[in-house]
Amino acid sequence: MKNSFFAVDLGATSGRTILGTFAPEGLEMEVVNRFPNHLIPANGHFYWDIYELYRNIIEGLKLVAQRDDVQITSIGIDTWGCDFVMVGKDGGFLRLPYAYRDPHTEGAPDKFFEMVPRSKVYGLTGIQIMNFNTLFQFDTLRRNNDAAYQAAEKILFIPDALSYMLTGQMVTEYTVATTAQIVNASTRKLEPELLQAVGLTEDSFGRFVYPGEQVGVLTPEVQKLTGLCAVPVIAVAGHDTASAVAAVPAKNNNFAYLSSGTWSLMGVETQTPVITEESEALNYTNEGGVNNTIRVLKNICGMWLLERCRLNWTDADYAVLNDEAMEAEAFRSLINPDAPEFANPADMEQAIKDYCKAHGEPVPETRGQVVRCIYESLALRYRQVLDNLRKLSDHPIEVLHVIGGGSRNHMLNQWTANAIGIPVIAGPSEGTAIGNIMLQALAAGDADSVPAMRQLIRKSIKMQGYLSENEAAWEEALKRLQ
Repeated sequence: MKNSFFAVDLGATSGRTILGTFAPEGLEMEVVNRFPNHLIPANGHFYWDIYELYRNIIEGLKLVAQRDDVQITSIGIDTWGCDFVMVGKDGGFLRLPYAYRDPHTEGAPDKFFEMVPRSKVYGLTGIQIMNFNTLFQFDTLRRNNDAAYQAAEKILFIPDALSYMLTGQMVTEYTVATTAQIVNASTRKLEPELLQAVGLTEDSFGRFVYPGEQVGVLTPEVQKLTGLCAVPVIAVAGHDTASAVAAVPAKNNNFAYLSSGTWSLMGVETQTPVITEESEALNYTNEGGVNNTIRVLKNICGMWLLERCRLNWTDADYAVLNDEAMEAEAFRSLINPDAPEFANPADMEQAIKDYCKAHGEPVPETRGQVVRCIYESLALRYRQVLDNLRKLSDHPIEVLHVIGGGSRNHMLNQWTANAIGIPVIAGPSEGTAIGNIMLQALAAGDADSVPAMRQLIRKSIKMQGYLSENEAAWEEALKRLQ
């Protein structure tokens, strides 16, 4: 019977559960179940269905429990950051959680800065200013006299809320809490001054834990539902990007990473926060990592652009779209992927066309032109972000590691190498799940260290390298974009 680790990996558009097992030849992984994660629009808001996510996790655990060849050592959950569930005095959820793309936080940062200056917030947390940061969600709910917020006994971030549903234990995991902009970057604890500003205290949250600590074990109810015993649930790096970065198969520290999915997150790993006037001006963030590291990074609107376009394209297979993009004219239309117009439009394709028209760019007329516009604009945006990271990093950047679902996109990877002028190494595509499994293995004593695990991943996962081509044309396109 194999001793395996059960990883729950939830993204903003889909989720999956994965079994990971360590064999002499390396890490073996098997997807147990996949499922969509839909935004629910209702009454002017966008919600996540936390109960449907829980149901799918239970279904995955049931499937594993029915197998005679597998024994689960532990369970770990990672998700996107910022969003949370409010828990009442009776332990029940007060309502479905708002999604970070909900429009109620538009303009929220400036309103909060009337209480606490922007520079002080950044100086304490090192977190980039974005409308949907949890701190601003809290303040919006406070200003709106939100009934659930007023009644909340505890607040749990999404991975911690799901762990609570499995174990009955409430925790606040460090890496996902840092995305909330309520953790002091220096002390690596909750920051009382910011909590006080939004009417909260440290007691408003669960026990503060770091990656590798145990949350609890499956409740008797969950054991009965699944057919499993009292399996431990481990607080892995609850923020999916933190788990993904843990799995970067780097040879040394001289790398940058690009976690490529619905969001693109590009950054470097450091031992201490980078909080300077320059990093504040560039709006770069310092999120918590594993092994006492800091992830200095920038959020970039990634494959969200294409995923939303595909909603209107019934035959939108990625291979077909890439072929159509290859046939389109190079650098015909360029956009800023991070423009607010692309945050959550009703029709992404039309939003791209409207943006091009407003900025004097040729309006894409075909599907291939739209896709090429997205890919080229993303690659050039990566170059801009990487140039700024070089200024902030305490070590040289010699290679870019692309991890996540986007690492399978050969066209985008090649164009990224062309734009940034250094080698790109793509893979693993399941980096987040691998990092999740790694941290469970470390907690179980089945692994020695993060560097050792990275070398094991390097040996056991197939990767693809890309070298830059046609750099002069990309340099000219970069000047045009800027």
